[in-house]
Amino acid sequence: MSQTPCPIVVLISGNGSNLQALMDHSDEGAYSVCAVISNKADAFGLQRASKAGIPTRVIDHRDYADRLSFDQRLIEEIDSFSPKLVVLAGFMRILSPEFVQHFAGKILNIHPSLLPAYRGTHTHERVLEAGEKEHGVSVHFVTEELDGGPVVLQATVPVNSDDTAITLAERVFKQEHRIYPKAVAWFAAGRLRMNEKAVEFDGKRLGVSGIREIGA
Repeated sequence: MSQTPCPIVVLISGNGSNLQALMDHSDEGAYSVCAVISNKADAFGLQRASKAGIPTRVIDHRDYADRLSFDQRLIEEIDSFSPKLVVLAGFMRILSPEFVQHFAGKILNIHPSLLPAYRGTHTHERVLEAGEKEHGVSVHFVTEELDGGPVVLQATVPVNSDDTAITLAERVFKQEHRIYPKAVAWFAAGRLRMNEKAVEFDGKRLGVSGIREIGA
């Protein structure tokens, strides 16, 4: 008897390319996208989800007096779908401690750097300015510390001498679309969990870089 797919809710704010990658791999059966929620009504990812027959919701943060009231409404909407995992896929909002605590150990994010290096924004430009030889992407559990949750999986890409932020970003995006569905599938299969702000994979605690793969 096949296992019931793990229901996930995906949060987006824009184009939804990682959402598309997640949807493309959902037919492998480990997980199913039960809803897509955006804080922006014009996010193209909502069209991607609708085309795939996935329920969508818009909760505009501008309609709320503060971050906490927005997050409380977001929690209510997410809980209505009873997901086992919340996946951030280009969701451009800083989540409140209350939100993170509500879904503790059940939120994954993807960040375009080899965490813990280069937290925050403009990572490609900063990597080039620093003269780094290697760059990449990290999937991590979300904690109250911005981009500071324990890393699950990383993929590296080389930094070429003629790279621009655009060309470097293109290679990083390719790895994002490859490893994010993999990490979500691991969680869905029960192989991955966060325990006391550390990651366990198949019952073994991972190091600071999680599992690192060499990308192209």
